[in-house]
Amino acid sequence: MNRYFINSCFFICVLIAPIILMAQGKSELQQKKKELQKEIIYTNKLLDETAENKKASISQLLQLSKKISAREELIQTMNQEIVLIDKSIDSNQVVLDSLTNTMKLLKDEYAKILQSAYKNRSAYDQLMFVFSSEDFNQAFKRLKYLQQFTRYRKNQVLKIEFTQGEINEKITQLEAIRLSKKNLLASIQNEYQKLGSEKNQKQNVVNQLQGKEKELKAQLAEKKKASQKLEKAIERIIEEEIRKAKEAAKKAGKDSKGYPLTPEAKELSNSFTANQGKLPWPVVEGLITEKFGEHPHPALPGVKVQNNGIDISTTKGSVIRSIFEGEVTAVIIIPGGGKGVMIRHGEYLSVYTYFQELFVKKGDKVSTKQDLGIVVTDDDNKTNLHLEIWKNTTKLNPELWIYRK
Repeated sequence: MNRYFINSCFFICVLIAPIILMAQGKSELQQKKKELQKEIIYTNKLLDETAENKKASISQLLQLSKKISAREELIQTMNQEIVLIDKSIDSNQVVLDSLTNTMKLLKDEYAKILQSAYKNRSAYDQLMFVFSSEDFNQAFKRLKYLQQFTRYRKNQVLKIEFTQGEINEKITQLEAIRLSKKNLLASIQNEYQKLGSEKNQKQNVVNQLQGKEKELKAQLAEKKKASQKLEKAIERIIEEEIRKAKEAAKKAGKDSKGYPLTPEAKELSNSFTANQGKLPWPVVEGLITEKFGEHPHPALPGVKVQNNGIDISTTKGSVIRSIFEGEVTAVIIIPGGGKGVMIRHGEYLSVYTYFQELFVKKGDKVSTKQDLGIVVTDDDNKTNLHLEIWKNTTKLNPELWIYRK
């Protein structure tokens, strides 16, 4: 029976191991859930600011799309949590069944002990059992047997009490887990209702915007023109920097192929490369509402838009900061869009637009997370920062360089 009890304890420990792993997985999902809920709350804050304009806008549509995406991911995360809860319920039930089986065997064994003890229930019976021995050696063995029997009986009581405690604890855990599942399922249902409402709201905005197709196409053409001007301005500045760097390298008698780098600039460039995916965001709080590259226009079917960087929606008065240490190589005036700043990090460049107010000027050395200026808020109450990252003349996706929130 002792061996069985030990084996049962070992078996229960084996069963508990995956429960611990599931608890860790659940903790990760809950953390992700908190982050998504925080993102949704922040998006609501941005939408409240945009809604002050009282008319539908592309910015509002992009923010709604971001909110819906976060809500869908939140629901997916919650459903994954339900799967883990179900597995936890199953595992805990197996442990409870094992404990119940162990308890039954312990009680059966204890019943046999009680039957044996009943036959020798009085002190007189025990004394007679010892004194009726044929010799001293047998009497000594019988005395030892009675002492061991007493200890064994007490030990069985302790095992029963311990196992019963484990059973009670496991029942309490299962009740708590089942209750958490019930509450989570109710929360999921609530999230689905919110999602439906948000999709309807998005469709209403789309309908309003599609009714202004001519105006939207004019805005798109204007934005494309501004983007091309910015691109050409950046390319001219890069070409001029390369020309000057090559001239300096030639005078120093060094190789002038590609973009010549000083030892310090090369070290800075290598450090920038090593920090891919770990660079800080250019604002303390924000949401990426327009991604890098070519993608469909959010309101005009069949129309594509090209983005040389990413657009980040943020709150009014937010401060734009440098994503890495470097030198301000240019301040760019953007027609109808405020100002832009270009910072060189060795062979890399980071470009920031749109500023209402600048704190830096050309030639300034800046550190990582140093404040560069205040982002502009336009007439539609849209507060957007545009970020680009270049490696020499190649445009890179900034979303792959800043850390994932």
